[in-house]
Amino acid sequence: GLVRRLVEQRQCAVPAQALFPQLVPIVERFMRDNVGVIPPNDIRDVAVSPYYQWATDMLSEAIRPDTTAGEAPELPVLEANRGEGSTREVDGETSRDVREVNKSHVNRVVLDTKQWEQSAAYHLDTHPRVESFVKNWRLGFGILYLADEKMRTYEPDFIVRCVGRLNAQLILETKMARDDHKEAKRAAALRWCAAVTASGKFGVWSYEMVSRPEDVRAAVEKFAAAV
Repeated sequence: GLVRRLVEQRQCAVPAQALFPQLVPIVERFMRDNVGVIPPNDIRDVAVSPYYQWATDMLSEAIRPDTTAGEAPELPVLEANRGEGSTREVDGETSRDVREVNKSHVNRVVLDTKQWEQSAAYHLDTHPRVESFVKNWRLGFGILYLADEKMRTYEPDFIVRCVGRLNAQLILETKMARDDHKEAKRAAALRWCAAVTASGKFGVWSYEMVSRPEDVRAAVEKFAAAV
């Protein structure tokens, strides 16, 4: 199943018979380091649904080209009939709470939670290294990810630009509540950022997921200081 998924990807030019022996040690390491067996269960149960699907999802999303060995980096697949998005497209009414902000091209931040996103927006709006930011509300910005053998769309919380980092963007996720797809979303976002950055057309993209409001400032400082 894993070989089939990777071969079907558009940029995988390696035939199945050559890909299989490369995947064997990767799968063995995954089983050794990430699969725990609680008696009376058996390690072979990983081949039974839904564990098989979960393992295959995680591996197929985590495997990347080895650019250090000369392999071409993964590049994004762009929507053919849609142009580059902009915050000028954001407009609409909402029944949710909103807060006015100064450093966003969209003058108000729509709050999906009562305190978390309000606090995160405050940290972004008052941080001296933040040049601008926008809440991902009606931007049409989503990242596809695979979970439970289904393609889903992940919409991160904020996009941030920092002073001194020309043409560089930080995708910032403020994840407080429990989310069964948390790691799948993180892996997909990191993969998206690497692919878009490698294309050279849309600048440099980075991703951070924080679980406490006070960690927003540290994530911004880390991104602002990166070279």
